[in-house]
Amino acid sequence: MSEATQRLKEILEIIVPSAELHGKWLNSLSMMENTGARKISRYEDPVYTDIIVLKHAAEEARHAYYLKKQIGKLEGISCPDYSFPYLLGAVSSYQYLHRLDAAACRYLKEELGLRGRDVFHGAYLLVTYAIEVRADSLYGVYQEVLTAHNQRVNVKSIILEEEGHLEEMTKMLLGFRPDWQVLADRMCAVETTLFNEWIEAVGKEVNRYSLIS
Repeated sequence: MSEATQRLKEILEIIVPSAELHGKWLNSLSMMENTGARKISRYEDPVYTDIIVLKHAAEEARHAYYLKKQIGKLEGISCPDYSFPYLLGAVSSYQYLHRLDAAACRYLKEELGLRGRDVFHGAYLLVTYAIEVRADSLYGVYQEVLTAHNQRVNVKSIILEEEGHLEEMTKMLLGFRPDWQVLADRMCAVETTLFNEWIEAVGKEVNRYSLIS
């Protein structure tokens, strides 16, 4: 288990037993899934959008809805929207995907010389790949903690769909460029830095809550 994954598990062991923190955690994940869905829609070509892209956008939006619905399983907890009081590490949660997207677009423009819709398409592939690699780990650890604490909340259906997304993105990247693995590794490295910053922001807020409680 990597240091980042261990840190995530430690934080989740505090979050999951607390209905208030757990609700904000679920809402934060929902917001990030929703951001992903909206970014995919932005990347879509108005003419040459295939069924895989449509499927991916629909499933990301469904994940956002599903996670939001899970909050209803926590007694007395309501997170009506994605405003800061209902999120954990709110600023970092909002910036995470936007910063990864910006880094991908900048890399494709400056290092590979791509322009126009080629940048959008490449960023969609690379960002989504990096996010799916992360999702496989994050949701897996989250489900372990949920099971250990006998929670009614579960993310098993999301885990299955995210695994399918990763396979699909790998196939699409193979058709994008022969050196796709080099590009994907570069983007995963950027994502790791952003993820570590995000989880530390969440951890600090969780620790402050624990001290107050």
